[in-house]
Order: sequence, then C-alpha cells, then structure tokens
Amino acid sequence: MTAVASAFAVRDGGSRQLAGTGTLLRFALRRDRVMIPLWIAVDALMVLSMPNTLEGLYGTAAERTALVAQMSANSSLRAMVGPLLGDSIGALTAWRAGLYAALLAAVMSLLVVVRHTRDEEESGRQELISSAMVGRRAPLTAALLAAAATNALLALVITVGLAGQGVAGALALGLGIGGVGMVFATMAAIVAQLTESARLARGLTGAVLGAAFVLRAAGDAGTNDGSSVPTWLSPLGWLENTRPYAGERWWVLLLFAAAALLQGAVAYALAGRRDLGMSFLPTRPGPATGRLGSAAALAWRLQRGGVLGWSVGFFVAGAVYGGMVDGATDLVADNDKAREIFTRMGGQSGLTDAFLAATVGMMGLVAALYIVSSVLRLHGEESSGRAEPVLANAVGRLRWAAGHLVIAFGGSALIMVLAGLGFAAGHGRETGPILGACLAQLPAVWVIGGLAVLLYGVLPRGAVVAWGVAGAALLIGWVGPALDVPQIVLDLSPYGHLPKLPGPHMAWTPVLTLTGIAALLVAGGLLGLRRRDMTA
Repeated sequence: MTAVASAFAVRDGGSRQLAGTGTLLRFALRRDRVMIPLWIAVDALMVLSMPNTLEGLYGTAAERTALVAQMSANSSLRAMVGPLLGDSIGALTAWRAGLYAALLAAVMSLLVVVRHTRDEEESGRQELISSAMVGRRAPLTAALLAAAATNALLALVITVGLAGQGVAGALALGLGIGGVGMVFATMAAIVAQLTESARLARGLTGAVLGAAFVLRAAGDAGTNDGSSVPTWLSPLGWLENTRPYAGERWWVLLLFAAAALLQGAVAYALAGRRDLGMSFLPTRPGPATGRLGSAAALAWRLQRGGVLGWSVGFFVAGAVYGGMVDGATDLVADNDKAREIFTRMGGQSGLTDAFLAATVGMMGLVAALYIVSSVLRLHGEESSGRAEPVLANAVGRLRWAAGHLVIAFGGSALIMVLAGLGFAAGHGRETGPILGACLAQLPAVWVIGGLAVLLYGVLPRGAVVAWGVAGAALLIGWVGPALDVPQIVLDLSPYGHLPKLPGPHMAWTPVLTLTGIAALLVAGGLLGLRRRDMTA
C-alpha cells in the first residue's frame, strides 16, 4: 500500500500529497484504541480456542479421518463452513474457524476505513483538518495504514497462537485472514470515494462481502476441495485455497496482495479526482415538499436500509441453518463429546432440539450487534451535528431519541421473528416452537441494547464500549460451552440466563427479569440524555 501511495505522490506533487499522514494515522489509532483491540481479541480468541476443543472432539486419527469423509458427503455443511482439506488438528482449526474469522476481519477493516474517510467528510471534520498542512491523499493513506496495522497484528497473533500446530500452517492461515481483511479494506476505500454517505458506503461494502460469501458457498456445495470457479471468484475462497495445514499454496497469497494493491490504486486515483465531501455517485434529491412529519419518520428514513438488510440476512441465515439441521446432527451423532457440547449449548437431551437451540442462540448473539449499531446511530447523529437542527425545532430530546430506539428495539424483534420463520421454512418444522425460541432471545438482546442507551445517555464518549460488551457476549456464547468454562463465566452474559428453546420447559422468571433490567437501563440512559449537554 505504501508503494501505491508513493507512486501517486511522485506523479501528483511528491510528498505534498501525503503531508500529515503520520499525524492522521496516530489520531486514527488513538480514536480506535478500544474498538480495534476488542475486534482483534474476539477474532483471535475464536481461532485460538479451537485446537483444544477439536482435540477433545476428534482426538484420534481415525475420528478425524471419519470426519473428513463425512464432510465430503455433506454439501450443506460445506456451504456453511467450507471443505475440510486435511485431518490434522491444525487443518480442522482452519476449517472450523478460518472462514468466520476472515468475515470478522473483513467487517473490522471496512468499518475502520469508512470511519476515517467518508465518515470524517460527512461530519465536516475532514474539511477542518484539510485546512491545515494535510495532503489530499493523507486521510485515505492513514485509514488504509490503520487497517493494514490492524490486520497485520491479527495475523501475527493467530500465527503465534497456532504455531504449536505447525508454523507453516499457522502463518498461511494468519496471512490469509489478514489478506481477506485488506481486500475489503481497499474495497471500502473505493466505495467511500463513490458514495456521499458513510452509511451507504458501509452497506455497499457489506453487500459485496455477502456476495463473496454466497459465491464461496455455492462453489463449496458442489465440490469438496475448493476447486470450483465460484469459489475462486471469492476472496473467502482464496483463503481456503491457501490450504493451511494441508499442503500450503503460498502463491495464492499473491491474489490478496494483487487485489489490495489494485483496489488501493483505484481508490487513490478516485480520491485525486473529486472535491472534498463530494462523490462520484450523485445523491438523489429529495421531494420538493417534505414528507417527514415527525422525528420518528426521520429516524425510520435514516435506518430503514439497515433494518431491511438485517431482516433479509436473518431470514436467509435461518433458512440455511434450518436446512442443515439434519446434516449437522448426522455428523455428530456418533461422537459423544460433540453431542455433549451441543447439549451444553442447546440445553436439550434430543440432538435436533439441542442443535436448533444452539443455532437460535447464536442468532440472538448476532442480533446484539444490530441493536448496538442502531442505538449508537443516536451518537452518530449528535456528533455529526445533524441532531442540532432537529432539536432546534419543536422536538424534545426524548421524542427524538424515542424514534431511533423504537427502530432499534422493535427492529431486533423483527429480525428474530424473520429468523424463526426462516428456521421453520428451512427445517420444515412447526412454526410456533421455533418462533418462540427466537423471541425468547430478545430479553438478552435488549439488555445489551439498554446498556448501549445508558452509555450514550450518561457517558457518550464511552458509548463505543457497548461494542465491547456485545463482542464479549458473542465470545462467551461461541467458545464458552465448547471449552466447558465454569458456569460463573457463562452467567456474565445475559444470554446465559435464558431458557434453552425449543424444548419442553419455559422459564419465565429470567425472561421477565432481563426485560425489566433492559427497561431500567433504557430509562437511565434517557434520564442522562435529558440532563446532560448535547455535543456536536
């Protein structure tokens, strides 16, 4: 990336184009000093927790060989997690955690780049910064360097952590995951030049990431070695084709480097051909007469794209997970330790219900990310100055906040309902029990959303900590049962107190208690918002 920057700098006026890059990079890393370490910790721990878990599940060569054979015959599971290309513990780790670690790295990278490019321009802060001795391409360079440093650190942690399974395989997996992150970092850099909205830039880059996942899934469903054309068209497919712990293909890493350099060059070219704050894709003008008659209508207009995207994603994910229930239960039916983990996660003795309960629980964990992002939209509107003209009219703070909170909390209920309908459609199961299981996740989701409201209302600069809470809950729910951690650790997450459904027993006490806690957190946040000064 620095080579690309240098080439454009020479052509367009030497180092003047990059003046101030170091200062902006330090500023970006300082702003993200909480978010980046949290993302890296969650991502790395998800990978590094796998070897011990897999050794307990498939401790003998015969068990691992049988697993490889079963995966070769199971197209639905290959579509979800990719093909299993080797029978070592390292190969199983790369298969089980590599894809999802790469997805997290991609999301982390696109958020970092958009946050320090288009977000800064949209808020007006970049105009102020650019009035000083700052080169035209310095902000973009600083954002890409911040993403590169983040992915490099993630790759290093994964490589060191898995070195005991084999240094070559650990290095290939770490570089592959970091490579996926950089491909989508540079993709986000391009989209940030094309669009005038940071929200749209994140959404479009996320859509490309979703398309990459679908391409890889379609390819892997048809082959068991990652050799299909759709797999090779996806950066996520490149990761599996580096073949960590299965005869590493080092040349595949060149694809990541080439894609990142090419996309970086395009982003630099676009950045030099537009005015600050402008975009290449024009913003569609609104109607001549306003149609937003209330603060709630404005909140819906701002968040409807996110609600639609999450809704479609949850329905599709529910349908896919529902369709793979039978294949997944067949895969672990003969493995007592795997059955035990599913039983701990799902809380049911029947393997099918345990798997459904476990996957519903995972959907609930992911829903926490939606509610945090939706609640913190309030913080984005305030810090960008867009809330000020709204509140200058006959709109009170609580009324303004209520519009966004209805979408945040109501939207979380909507996506869980759609997930339940997707599960029922995919599995062919009666809708009522699985829909009830999905709705039972909402109190825990609302507790995390309530904490985000409290942080924003009382300590707005610390609102980003809500992401850490959601990440910690995701980590506990993801790896806690597999590692058989003490119950006291599981109880740190609100999800640890929920009833495990579908099943014969419904415990209303924890559901009502968590709902009450969420209501108190929201009330405390709104009280703090009402009393504190608004900041721009």
